[in-house]
Amino acid sequence: MKINGVFIEDTFAEAFPMKATRLVITAFDATWANHAANALTGFATSVIACGCEAGIERQLRPSETPDGRPGVSVLLFAMSNKELTKQLQNRVGQCVLTAPSSACYGGLDEGDPLPLGKALRFFGDGYQISKKLGRTRYWRVPVMDGEFLCEDTTRVTKAVGGGNFLILAADQARVLAASERAIAAMRKIPGVIMPFPGGVVRSGSKVGSKYKALPASTNHRYCPTLRGIVADSALSAEIGAVLEIVIDGLSSAAIDEATRVGIRAACTLGTKCGPLAISAGNYGGSLGPFHFKLRQILK
Repeated sequence: MKINGVFIEDTFAEAFPMKATRLVITAFDATWANHAANALTGFATSVIACGCEAGIERQLRPSETPDGRPGVSVLLFAMSNKELTKQLQNRVGQCVLTAPSSACYGGLDEGDPLPLGKALRFFGDGYQISKKLGRTRYWRVPVMDGEFLCEDTTRVTKAVGGGNFLILAADQARVLAASERAIAAMRKIPGVIMPFPGGVVRSGSKVGSKYKALPASTNHRYCPTLRGIVADSALSAEIGAVLEIVIDGLSSAAIDEATRVGIRAACTLGTKCGPLAISAGNYGGSLGPFHFKLRQILK
């Protein structure tokens, strides 16, 4: 299978179950909402060492937010409810409560509740006030620019982490151009994030290592400098650079759609200016139960 001359390998991406929540962060204007969202989603590229994976889902118009102010929707993914609760309290407490003019709300309508303002309210030192509107409780925590308004709880849902595809190109310039085009298209898809810097990761990993202390190590099969050294290199002679786009989604359908639009966008450059091939990372089915078959998705 080829798209605009770019070869699509007959393979699949392997993903695994996660737990996720959506937060809506608002502020005086979009600049301050994004300051808070960027701080909250920092150092959240991989659960291997960050505790969670997080990113900005999309920008929100005032008409789309609970308080009628500009906002940002963010998604957070973790391996358990316990870890997600810990990450929520630390990140919202240190990155949103601290941000001038900010407020924080749950962004999912269904799922089990996780504490949000319920835990952070104690920063108010007894001066915090509870307000219930309809069935939803909010906390008003006094801070130096007024009040931090925070919903009592957010909701957790079953999710999918680790969807991915690999972009193989002749050099770094071409693989970056293709990756940037893919990410621009994928960011229009609701319910997904690409948690790595700029949405892209160069240090693709495999499970395990020669060193016992490491749970993961470099995916040597896709390292161009190791092509003549390792016996199982996956790269042909014309491939000089590989980048991976990792996708976390609220559903497998959302990852399907993000994969489809991302690969097609990358391939619009053609082989002269963009990728030579598209592949995906999997471990033969041993990592997770979700398999995203590239050719099937792209039909």
